Amino acid sequence: MRTSLKIATQMPLPLLDPVRKQFPEVEIVSIPSEGPVPEDLGAQVLLTMPWGTPNLRDVLATGIEWVHAYGTGVNGFPFELLEGVPLTCSRGASAKAISEWVMAVLLAAEKRLPESWLDEPPERWNMAELGSLEGRRLALIGFGGIAQAIARRALPFDMKVAALRRTAKPSPIPEVSLVSDLETLLRGADHVVVAAPETPATRHLLNDESLAWMGPGAHLVNIARGGLVDQEALRRALDDGRVGLATLDCVEPEPLPEGHWLYSHPRVRLTPHISWAGSASHAGLMERFCENFARHLAGEPLDFVVDPDEQY
Repeated sequence: MRTSLKIATQMPLPLLDPVRKQFPEVEIVSIPSEGPVPEDLGAQVLLTMPWGTPNLRDVLATGIEWVHAYGTGVNGFPFELLEGVPLTCSRGASAKAISEWVMAVLLAAEKRLPESWLDEPPERWNMAELGSLEGRRLALIGFGGIAQAIARRALPFDMKVAALRRTAKPSPIPEVSLVSDLETLLRGADHVVVAAPETPATRHLLNDESLAWMGPGAHLVNIARGGLVDQEALRRALDDGRVGLATLDCVEPEPLPEGHWLYSHPRVRLTPHISWAGSASHAGLMERFCENFARHLAGEPLDFVVDPDEQY
């Protein structure tokens, strides 16, 4: 077992307290995210931001053997700099928090929240046209850890759940139907949740054509990355009613500039990329790193490895 390892990090040091506790014999060195890097850094492992840093090339040149991105996705990471150095991420660490957030917004859409809150006497009491999740068709774009967590929470509401998966593996949840093409998935869907990684192959996956496949007035939820949705196509679909509501936790760019149309569109509910947040969110992200670091010490294969070609 290897024990004389050094971790270089460009993260705030308090975030690494779980690493210090679990691996007290390992030295942790804080380095800047831009500017000069010590030539004698001597670290084998780099813990960095999921989009890379301005001086990443220089850090890698010091002999880094493995890079871990502190996040669940790595879109925007400069893969061309790795030159064979393995990259991992904390994939799936936010699944519980995100799935709870998704169920909250699905219920809010069906139960007309917050529109139903009162701040003055209504025209009538005891009557409202509210929907239900029971029998609704939920389409999951992607079927990784996050989408599976969503499915497990949606099924007890008696939703009909289908998912698009990029591999031919059987469904780990028998009640979830797997489909092989996007059109089949979206046809007749009531709620569509984007839960796939952003890669060159998935950019603008939802465009004028694919948005038209959704059921009339369908609800689109994006908890993945903004680049999967062509936002101008979405605007057209919202304006003509093809999409009845868009709940967006991820947009492009982030943050949105002041005055952007998404802030004011009546059929858009916008949040600032917070669906992942929760009391244990940071702990979950770091737990993924600690699990992998233990494997690295033991000379075992790393988990959550990113394919540089697929960028996922």
